[in-house]
Amino acid sequence: MTTETVSASPAFAALGLAEPILRAVADTGYTTPTPIQAQAIPQVLAGGDLLAAAQTGTGKTAGFTLPILHLLSSRKVETRPGRPRCLILVPTRELAAQVEESVKTYGKHLPLTSMVMFGGVNINPQFKALKSRVDILVATPGRLLDHLGQKTVDLSGVEILVLDEADRMLDMGFIRDIKKVLAVLPKTRQNLLFSATFSDEIRALANGLLHNPKSVEVARRNTTVEVVEQSLHRVPQAHKRDLLAHLIKRHDWQQVLVFTRTKHGANKLAEKLNKDGITAAAIHGNKSQAARTKALASFKDGSVRVLVATDIAARGIDIDQLPQVVNFELPNVPEDYVHRIGRTGRAGATGAALSLVDDEELSYLRDIEKLIKRAIVRVEVDPDFVPPAKADLMSDERPPRPPQGRGAPRQNSGPRQGQSQGRGQSQGQGQPGNRSASGRAPQGQGKPGATAKPAPRPGPQPAAHPRKPRPQAALFSSKPGSRGH
Repeated sequence: MTTETVSASPAFAALGLAEPILRAVADTGYTTPTPIQAQAIPQVLAGGDLLAAAQTGTGKTAGFTLPILHLLSSRKVETRPGRPRCLILVPTRELAAQVEESVKTYGKHLPLTSMVMFGGVNINPQFKALKSRVDILVATPGRLLDHLGQKTVDLSGVEILVLDEADRMLDMGFIRDIKKVLAVLPKTRQNLLFSATFSDEIRALANGLLHNPKSVEVARRNTTVEVVEQSLHRVPQAHKRDLLAHLIKRHDWQQVLVFTRTKHGANKLAEKLNKDGITAAAIHGNKSQAARTKALASFKDGSVRVLVATDIAARGIDIDQLPQVVNFELPNVPEDYVHRIGRTGRAGATGAALSLVDDEELSYLRDIEKLIKRAIVRVEVDPDFVPPAKADLMSDERPPRPPQGRGAPRQNSGPRQGQSQGRGQSQGQGQPGNRSASGRAPQGQGKPGATAKPAPRPGPQPAAHPRKPRPQAALFSSKPGSRGH
């Protein structure tokens, strides 16, 4: 009986990693380091601080986990329960689970232990895990501070600190939590800051955290992955759900990651798709961790065809060969567009990103195109798509706008001065129903001894100039010369 052995890749072996790590890398089938790995791994092995940026999906996680495993395994240090040697801070639960999974995968032939720590789940199993040896701790800031407050974790032995997705942690307002964690760490340690972008805020954080760092940037600042085909449809918000269902069926998309701006919008869209016979699940911050884990697992194994996610929940979704990403709504932060479409086209694979853009999102579109320094291709909507005849023109994701200039009553308030109309006014000055909140005409006018009130402002009321409806042909305009491009 012969046993087949997996030989280590010469390209990875040249980086100077230990043999057990090279064996684990070979087990995964990877043969060539990505650019960020090829540049970052030697810098981390050298022991200095590092500021590294690369587009999402280019292998940043292995870029720091591989050399960290090498460094920790090569040092003989006395360990105690609940006293990690390496701390990796990440912004979201999904990303924490993904990073810790990578640590286990690449460290499976090493005598090192790891643990993941995040909120939204029962804290008692974490208490139990911290009573044993933990070499590498992957945590979100909030739950880590909970443990620090209860003195269940000891960070005095941290040799290496990693801030992963640092840009997103700043966006989510974790800067104060990060500073609280930094205050209890040893002064002498190695610091690694990994980010998808090099914003000015990231550089400011790096200046206060890193000491004479090396800098690695493998792509132009804030560019999108070049292998992702980007396009957009101009479509009213009220028609987006039906158009998305049409596109999924028309192109037979079997695995689609869809981004919405709100949690409510994610739920409504998933419900709509399921009613249309397209299996879909929503994933966002209001979902329990068990529900989020189940939805992601179902999406990966193909039992769920569409995963509808918000930006925060989508961080950490790492799916090989994900073919299609759809921006159901454009993000109001242009950098989030880069992160979204980076979910496809990972590790050199091709992918496609489609955006559905309403007229009210054109300012977001301009900001995105300015950031990525390229125009997103406008594509005509499929002529076979016919919007519903009685489509609701108000999106479920947005509250109805208050009535303007139609004489509608104001809720929870009486008539304002200068706007109440007398009984004797001509019909041309107002609209039916132009009354106070009580439903009656204003009282006390014209009575002897009553306090005089200012007369209503003369001139036509706003209702005399209603907004003109847009021509139907303009709803799907995609000509480059149209306004907003």
